[in-house]
Amino acid sequence: MYAVILSGGKQYRVEQGDVLKLESLPGDVGSSIHFEQVLMVGEGNEIKVGKPYLSGCTVKADVLSHGRHKKIQMIKFRRRKHHEKWQGHRQNYTEVKITEIQS
Repeated sequence: MYAVILSGGKQYRVEQGDVLKLESLPGDVGSSIHFEQVLMVGEGNEIKVGKPYLSGCTVKADVLSHGRHKKIQMIKFRRRKHHEKWQGHRQNYTEVKITEIQS
């Protein structure tokens, strides 16, 4: 069984046991999170699609850790002008493990 959930403005296809790095979510390490915004649930040839969300469907996950991704380097460069500007960004994330899909 798999589901498509919405978290942080992005859609993720998840199955039980998957480990994901999502946008930063509130919750302590070891606590559980319920995703109410389930767009689709599928099992075998049977598919249920919501308009836009499925009512009564939830995806349960456990919070494994909080952290930050690798740094992304950006450069703005003007040729022949002796000008360059470097900038870096590290996005926060929450690592979760999908434990249950209730449909």
